[in-house]
Amino acid sequence: MAVEDSIAQEQPSKVAQENGKVFLSEPTAVEKSSSYREESDFLSDLKDSEKKALFELKTQLEEAILGNCLLKKEDQPEKNDGNVMKAEKGDEEDQPEDAGEEKATQQCEEKKFEEINNILCLWGVPLLPSKGREATDVILLKFLRAREFKVNDAFEMLKNTLQWRKDGNIDSVLEEEFGAELGSAAYMNGIDKEGHPVCYNIYGVFEDEELYKKTFGTDENRRHFLRWRFQLMEKGIQKLDLRPGGVTSLLQINDLKNSPGPSRKELRIAMKQAVGALQDNYPEYVARNIFINVPFWFYALNALLSPFLTQRSKSKFVVARPAKVTDTLLKYIPAEEVPVQYGGFKRENDFEFSDQDAAVSEISIKAGSTVTIEIPAEEVGSTSIWELMVLNWEVNYKAEFVPFDQGSYTIIVQKSKKMVSQSLEEGPIRNTFINNESGKLILTIDNTSSKKKRLLYRYKTKKSSSL
Repeated sequence: MAVEDSIAQEQPSKVAQENGKVFLSEPTAVEKSSSYREESDFLSDLKDSEKKALFELKTQLEEAILGNCLLKKEDQPEKNDGNVMKAEKGDEEDQPEDAGEEKATQQCEEKKFEEINNILCLWGVPLLPSKGREATDVILLKFLRAREFKVNDAFEMLKNTLQWRKDGNIDSVLEEEFGAELGSAAYMNGIDKEGHPVCYNIYGVFEDEELYKKTFGTDENRRHFLRWRFQLMEKGIQKLDLRPGGVTSLLQINDLKNSPGPSRKELRIAMKQAVGALQDNYPEYVARNIFINVPFWFYALNALLSPFLTQRSKSKFVVARPAKVTDTLLKYIPAEEVPVQYGGFKRENDFEFSDQDAAVSEISIKAGSTVTIEIPAEEVGSTSIWELMVLNWEVNYKAEFVPFDQGSYTIIVQKSKKMVSQSLEEGPIRNTFINNESGKLILTIDNTSSKKKRLLYRYKTKKSSSL
């Protein structure tokens, strides 16, 4: 699947040109990708046919809940006809002698009614449509979309999911301990440009033979692995806003670097089980499924799993070979949220740049042209910190401090050097400079190649009082 580059456009008010050079005095924001949006959960945005399907599913669900036929017989709460009557306060003095008995009956009915609500919830959302919760519509729309708005199919899927959760006691999985060994195999880290929480799945950890056998070696091991994976999914869902207009799905990143291939039978079995369970019981909870560092055997594995995937699920796949990892992730995730090992700016325990600091900005450098970034350094004794990265590298970079006093000399902070492709783990270039007089820092990036480059950068200044 081809992944197009997402190039930010310069904002004219922040760009000046002189002698063929482009000067940036203020950060230029990275343009958000418009490549995908979640489908609206607002009733007013639904097609008439979709509104009708939602109404029919809600009617069918209400009848099933009140008729005690949603779960298997042994899993149903005690029968309740839904006719819970509440006495008016003004009638208390006119109650007959058996009022106490009627009140007790009423309280019993209300308790049973509440039990139904507690039992028939999904991800903390009551499913009884007559309760009028907006989040209920959001959940039901997920099942409808997963089944192309075929009401009966969506209802059957919902029933199966409720039964699966009941049989597997999935609601308790968040409280379970699975140890730290699998923590490096998958974890939540940051958000994408649309606010979706990002989940990274790192299959390369299973290159370790001992961990591989401990995870996939037996049926019991695979059940343990699947339960751990369901826990991670449940944790991700806790970060969502299950209301109309909220972020209601996750972005999945699947890193296949050094991953065991499809020739490993145990891995194939676990993958089939995971794909089937997640697709059948977590409908429309994945906005995009991005596969990176894809090896040649991925296409064989994809063909193996394809029969178990719906066309809707397959349409959310994005595939990136090793050379396109950074380009692909930056299309969906802000550079400051992409970990350095994938070509981004996010470092663990970063003491220089925090979430509150300036976002990463972007500019395109035309072939044979130069871009110059100016960083104000007016307060004496302040510290300027900057990071920059050029996709595909192969440009010349230098940094200078130019004092405002014309009698002072320009200070070379970084001699001109060629920036070439380097290990992703090294992250973007980072420099600091403490100025002893007022002036400005000038970063110069010269693209001598015949191809356009993408420059990503950010900077901050720490005042002398904060040092």
